[in-house]
Amino acid sequence: MAIHDTVSSVTQRIRQRSAERRAAYERHMQDQHRQGVHRGELSCGNLAHGFAACGPQDKNQLKLMNSANLGIVSSYNDMLSAHQPLAPFPDMIKEAARRMGSTAQFAGGVPAMCDGVTQGQPGMELSLFSRDVIAMATAVALSHNMFDAALYLGICDKIVPGLFIGAARFGHLPAMLVPGGPMTSGLPNSEKARVRQLYTEGKVGRGELLEAESESYHGPGTCTFYGTANSNQLMMEMMGLHLPGASFVNPNTPLREALTRYAAEQSIRNSEPGGNYRPFWKQINEKAIVNAMIGLLASGGSTNHTLHLVAMAGAAGITINWDDFAELSAVVPSMTRIYPNGQADVNHFQAAGGMSFLIRELLDAGLLHRDIDCVFGGDLSDYTREPFLDNGELVWREGPTESLDPDVLRPASNPFSPTGGLAVLDGNLGRGVIKISAVKPEFRRVEAPVRLFSDQNELKAAFDAGELDRDVVVVVRFQGPRANGMPELHKLTPYLGVLQDRGHKVALVTDGRMSGASGKVPAAIHMTPEAYDGGPLARLREGDVVRLDPENGTLQALVAAAEWQAREPAATDIESYRYGMGRELFAGFRSLVGGAEDGAATFGGFEARDVDKGGRTA
Repeated sequence: MAIHDTVSSVTQRIRQRSAERRAAYERHMQDQHRQGVHRGELSCGNLAHGFAACGPQDKNQLKLMNSANLGIVSSYNDMLSAHQPLAPFPDMIKEAARRMGSTAQFAGGVPAMCDGVTQGQPGMELSLFSRDVIAMATAVALSHNMFDAALYLGICDKIVPGLFIGAARFGHLPAMLVPGGPMTSGLPNSEKARVRQLYTEGKVGRGELLEAESESYHGPGTCTFYGTANSNQLMMEMMGLHLPGASFVNPNTPLREALTRYAAEQSIRNSEPGGNYRPFWKQINEKAIVNAMIGLLASGGSTNHTLHLVAMAGAAGITINWDDFAELSAVVPSMTRIYPNGQADVNHFQAAGGMSFLIRELLDAGLLHRDIDCVFGGDLSDYTREPFLDNGELVWREGPTESLDPDVLRPASNPFSPTGGLAVLDGNLGRGVIKISAVKPEFRRVEAPVRLFSDQNELKAAFDAGELDRDVVVVVRFQGPRANGMPELHKLTPYLGVLQDRGHKVALVTDGRMSGASGKVPAAIHMTPEAYDGGPLARLREGDVVRLDPENGTLQALVAAAEWQAREPAATDIESYRYGMGRELFAGFRSLVGGAEDGAATFGGFEARDVDKGGRTA
């Protein structure tokens, strides 16, 4: 089928907007490329240092200069469930490379933090900036110029975007993202949410809450709800940076191991010494980025990617903005119901048809670019297949042509909703985004007096005192990237959910984040300019009436224009939040970071220093 007119026009607009920036990026990548094995550029002394610790077989192979050497960059640690399964992957990759007459070396590790552990804690204020630390750590790992291709082992929220940014800056190397897979299903999400809300109301104790959480997050692998981590995996497959069907295979299974070994073999084939050179920079263009956006919208994915995907695209010389998301959202159907947009988890999604069905449907509807270069096969058509083990051998077969569970996954012709459920908000309070796919229509429009907070911990005290037991727009400001690193504010969700269940009209407005776990309460997030920089949220006063109308894309303080303009922005004491738990080490990041719609990045825009967020010459 021909590509949808809106998808085509948005893609063309991105291409035109990015033309100069992308051309500069491509020149840089071509300058970095050297024919032949990359270690051939090193002096004898350099090279001796590069393989000094290798065993005799690998050392001899590396001396020959006629085979590929894979660089492994991993986010492994054994505290966090998503990363613990990555422990054996380097040995699998090295063994697979040797069988191909090549080599692999562990180039370096990147930090991996878990927002689930740091939620509501001071450490959460390092979370967003960890993405850029990961990108820099990736660059350090690959800076030795020993490698002909790279495998990036990572899963969760900031890790994959950081690895992607690092991969883009080493875009002359073929790249493949290697996932670990989701944990098996535990306590149903509806029951977990119910216990959380009962705890908020004081009806169950901490013991019952901890038991419910432990039964939900119970083993190795990513969390099974559809948050940023699993949105990452979906987008990587939509861009052809995973092997087909690799995203949601559980850890510690024979199929997962076979996919990891095959990733090494395919990366060698994709290297220049392997004879089928597929560098990252030629694979990832505006079509691949649009495919990621469409996959995110069709699946109701994480709002964090209205930040991350902007930064990721920018690292590859491509400028996207929130209007692109909104225009695509208007024509991309909502095809999944995965928690928090439904009660199923990603394992149910996988069983219902998973990525192969979703990609097939979007391709057949003309909503994805088929003609992108992928790490496997010819183009995205090969991603309608699923991996299986046939007598121990990894094979791919065509995936289902019908959903096996229409309560979880539907065809594009019969979606849960005709639109993607992501809206951009504009008004005198600035510009932000809202994910309404999990919000019932009767709860989406809210007009009520505001209650202002400068710290998410203040909200609990107000809730306990009964001060919020009414129609209310809760505004949590001074939570932007320059103020305190833009933490996620999940801690607020149970309290606001209780108020909504009591029959009140409730909404959240913030310059902070909520991510893929944004739930049933409408949340206008990523508001920009942020309050710390004197943005409009700083002009609000206690009791102002605010109207949130996501159906019409507006967020407005109902204050007379003259009075609004005359108001001085409020200030807050933010310094006490900048020390402890390592936060003082990130002062430079806070001073350098760009705005939310620019991706909240600290790198200064790479080739886009003369281009603003809308793509206009500055």
